[in-house]
Amino acid sequence: MSAQQQVITIDDISADNAPAIYVAGGLGQFFEAVKAEVTGEVPDLTTVKGRARIASLAATVSKSKKAVETPGRDYLKRLKEMPKVVEAELRDFVTKMDNLRDSTRQPLTDWENADQARKDKHVDGIVSMKDMALFGATPPASVVARVIADLEAIEINDGWEEFLAEAAQVKDQTLAKLRTLHAERTQYEAEQAELTRLRLEKEARDKKDNEDRIAREAAEQATREAEVRAQRDRDTEAQRVRDEQAAAEKRENDLKFQAAESERKAEQAKREKVEAEQKAERDRLQGIEDQKRAVEQARLNEKARADAAADEILRQQQERQADVAHKSKILGEAKQALIGMNIGEELAKAIVLKIARGEVPNVTINF
Repeated sequence: MSAQQQVITIDDISADNAPAIYVAGGLGQFFEAVKAEVTGEVPDLTTVKGRARIASLAATVSKSKKAVETPGRDYLKRLKEMPKVVEAELRDFVTKMDNLRDSTRQPLTDWENADQARKDKHVDGIVSMKDMALFGATPPASVVARVIADLEAIEINDGWEEFLAEAAQVKDQTLAKLRTLHAERTQYEAEQAELTRLRLEKEARDKKDNEDRIAREAAEQATREAEVRAQRDRDTEAQRVRDEQAAAEKRENDLKFQAAESERKAEQAKREKVEAEQKAERDRLQGIEDQKRAVEQARLNEKARADAAADEILRQQQERQADVAHKSKILGEAKQALIGMNIGEELAKAIVLKIARGEVPNVTINF
């Protein structure tokens, strides 16, 4: 194994010796050398020096990784025939170096996370004590008293570790605020209670005065209403007497009117009877005349219909006769034409009739 392949000569890697180093498996020796260096000792996490040493070893891994990766990347850019081999080797090397760095630092990372969680717990406790003096709305004194009791129950001891002094200070400050608020709310509620008592006493006096006034006004109203009822009864009696007199006069007048109206209606009924009898006679005579006219009109209508039917029958008969004569003439001419062709009369007649009946394909006679 040559000197340029040792960890102590990583910084000497250059473009000249890159072809001999960046080959399949060529970087494994550097990884093993760095791994041996950082895992060869186990620093004490309980001391600041030990934790610093772990951080230093992790930084050494990162530095060694960069010392090998940077010239390798430069060399990779120049390679054309085997980029995949170099890339795979570098990727494997970088992955193992990253894992080695992470695993090397993991104890420190775990310790830092645990230490931060411990600090966060104390900080949250201190914030919670501060928040106990915060209220969404002005609270009653009883609520403030309960919060004071809850805060006083929180123990300030060595469990707060380095936050002991701050926790004690926050608890005292928050208790002072709460006690001041409790005193203010207690005084305010006592004042409000006194105001409420005075208001209730005034309301009671006002209520009694109002009830006395209502009773007095009710008595006065009852007196006025009694006087009004008495006057109303007198007025009602006077009105009753007037109404009875008016009713008697109305009955007398109604009787006179009814007698006159009965006489008028009798005369009118007599006239209406005569007029009805006269109208009935006129209607009877008019009905007889209308019936005679209807009978005559029906006779005339029937005669006109019969004449029209006879004319239509005659027209159709004449039309059929003319059609028969026309067709006979055409058929006769066709027969004579066939006879002129030395065809016998009976045969010529049979041919013409067969054609006329459509029994000869593609041959017709035009009528």
